[in-house]
Amino acid sequence: MAVSMKEVDPVFQAAGQKDGLEIWRIEKLQVVPVPKESHGKFFTGDSYVILKTTALKNGSFRHDIHYWLGKNTSQDEAGTAAIKTVELDAALGGRAVQYREVQGNETEKFLSYFKPCIIPEEGGVASGFRHTEVNEREHQTRLFVCRGKHTVHVKEVPFARSSLNHDDIFILDTKSKIFQFNGSNSSIQERAKALEVVQYLKDTNHDGKCEVAAVEDGKLMADADAGEFWALFGGFAPLPRKPFSELNGKDSASTSKLLCVNKGQTAPIDSEILTRELLDSTKCYLLDCGSEIYAWMGRETTLEERKRAGSAAEELLREGNRSRSHIIRLMEGFETVIFRSKFDKWPKKADAVVSDESRGKVAALLKRQGFNFKSPAKAAPVKQEPQPQIDCTGNLQVWRVNGSEKTFLSFSEQCKFYSGDCYIFQYTYPGENGDECLIGTWFGKKSVQEERSAATSLADKMIESLKFQAVLVRVYEGKEPIEFFPIFQNLVIYKGGTSTGYKKFISEKGIEDDTYSESGVALFRVQGSGPENMQAIQVDTAASSLNSSYCYILHDGDTVFTWIGNLSSSMDQELAERQLDVIKPNLQSRLLKEGSEYDQFWKLLGVKSEYSSQKIVRDQESDPHLFACTFSKGVLKVREIFNFTQDDLMTEDIFILDCRSCVFVWVGQRVDTKIRAQALNIGEKFLELDILMENVSRETPLYVITEGSEPQYFTRFFTWDFAKSAMHGNSFERRLSIVKDGVKPRADKPKRRPTTSAHTGRSSVPDKSQRSRSMSFSPDRVRVRGRRASCIPI
Repeated sequence: MAVSMKEVDPVFQAAGQKDGLEIWRIEKLQVVPVPKESHGKFFTGDSYVILKTTALKNGSFRHDIHYWLGKNTSQDEAGTAAIKTVELDAALGGRAVQYREVQGNETEKFLSYFKPCIIPEEGGVASGFRHTEVNEREHQTRLFVCRGKHTVHVKEVPFARSSLNHDDIFILDTKSKIFQFNGSNSSIQERAKALEVVQYLKDTNHDGKCEVAAVEDGKLMADADAGEFWALFGGFAPLPRKPFSELNGKDSASTSKLLCVNKGQTAPIDSEILTRELLDSTKCYLLDCGSEIYAWMGRETTLEERKRAGSAAEELLREGNRSRSHIIRLMEGFETVIFRSKFDKWPKKADAVVSDESRGKVAALLKRQGFNFKSPAKAAPVKQEPQPQIDCTGNLQVWRVNGSEKTFLSFSEQCKFYSGDCYIFQYTYPGENGDECLIGTWFGKKSVQEERSAATSLADKMIESLKFQAVLVRVYEGKEPIEFFPIFQNLVIYKGGTSTGYKKFISEKGIEDDTYSESGVALFRVQGSGPENMQAIQVDTAASSLNSSYCYILHDGDTVFTWIGNLSSSMDQELAERQLDVIKPNLQSRLLKEGSEYDQFWKLLGVKSEYSSQKIVRDQESDPHLFACTFSKGVLKVREIFNFTQDDLMTEDIFILDCRSCVFVWVGQRVDTKIRAQALNIGEKFLELDILMENVSRETPLYVITEGSEPQYFTRFFTWDFAKSAMHGNSFERRLSIVKDGVKPRADKPKRRPTTSAHTGRSSVPDKSQRSRSMSFSPDRVRVRGRRASCIPI
């Protein structure tokens, strides 16, 4: 990195070392920290620098830097904020994304830090306005326009009838009452989000003590609240049928233009197709996309060159009279998904190396200048093996798919799967808010498409029979989610298949049937985290299938070996003993430690060859991303919701929560029935889109969750209140009952009914005496599995 650190402001010396927000205001062209109690309060005459530090699951920090420009800020202050943003990025090691925010046209990411909204106050340090606190002044009647289905943009407009229109939501804040005027063309979701702003004004300006009224566009004087509202405007009169589009207008460009920055001057790059190869690490570039301009800075550029690139982007906006466009500055190696999507076949993003070296240069420089610079902090370590968030004392039923039908498996057979088959399972268990049900499909690696489709259809019918009060999950062999294995506890996966579909397929293709035989030669890899979560996976009978990190069971009829890898643990060895009682009960096994094998062992495996010592890596859970979805005519469109909460889940919509290791499709109760039926298809489309450009597997576990049936392994990503999903009405009606009347969500949600097995006709919920309060593993579990007692009925 060729950055000179001489001009890095020492005020940034300890920035970005812990999760949260840090804000500075430009005062007399100097950077001054804003106290935490004033975060979210902005003045129209000032410029600010905002740093959002996020602790990631991988133990590192992500930094997003924004500089916010009030409508009355001076050019000098705005320029200083832009330059200081580059310096802050350098102090953080040159890995932050930097955003230019203009009052009234902020990015949704920026607004998400200050939910539900920001409402700038008049005033500023250099503008001559006086900062007036709310409690110092008489209450003034103010009119605000609100836009946004997921993130609210709020702007104060003149208190006049001419400000109103049919398309938007307006909030009139008077001394004793707050009115929300809902334009006839506004959506339910927009109205609900605007009520969050009403609640904010009620708490901030009225200490939570004032009346709230909702006024519907088109209601006449017969409605008391409507009459009072229109009286404040001099009486009712129809509004003109034209949109008020000041906030909606955004520049757009049909194509993106790439420009190279050289000594502050820009020159276009002549290329029909944008590729990563066009970007040189020793240069800076501008990518002009109309409503956004991206400033890309190569790792080998100097700090001065990066500042010039930022100034060139500002100049580009001034020349085109595009003051409302965003400028987003990125460092090579830390490009955003949206930026990368502008290029053709951007290379797979490798994990970026955190540039502690550059921060070290800053530290050394500042120490020489007499400043005390602390070493960069790291996020708290994250557990690599998360515990399954599901009770393991419930009742499990399993069916194997044969052609287009399903065959119920006895308790002794439900923990034995074949790679050529498909299975349906129903698991009912005590949850946090009543009995919960999980219905899933498991597709073996060699199962046929016809039976996969049949399994999906049969599982859908089971969900429908339960009136969608169950969670649906689609699972592929080798991609099982963390909640899957504890349900089965001691699962064995054999080669081959027993279904009619598999037998027909190998017969037609002339493929040799490799279905497991107890009398033949077979090798099993044993894995798991404990007696309640262990698996034996049949692998190819070859030395290359071995791995020093695992234990294996090898048998040839009644001849049995247990092979202990040098890197395996005592728990791994115990699990191998337990699984031996499932695969070959009542037989004595010969214990072999890696490196001391018998010749007979290698003879059974064919030829002795090299094998791995690295543990098999499964997809790790990443930081979750929430997306709002629209699905029409087979086309899926998504929009990310930043810094999401439970309140972002609207009952009229579908949302996707992407954790990389699994994907949840959440379906609101008021989603159209036809769209609801497409939920699994929507999840599959989402995986195809690969929104985050992570080369996500199409076989990633997919959950479909209906509002009101959320399991703990979903709600753990939120601060969850089960009573909220029990409320009646649409999103607006629910929120209005809370804001207007102070009604809290009902906390006495009735317990879910025990589901009844379609096969046995009996309740599939264990008796209360059999339940455990544990949501993961319980020492008092009923469904015991272990040596010489592998399948004990409930």
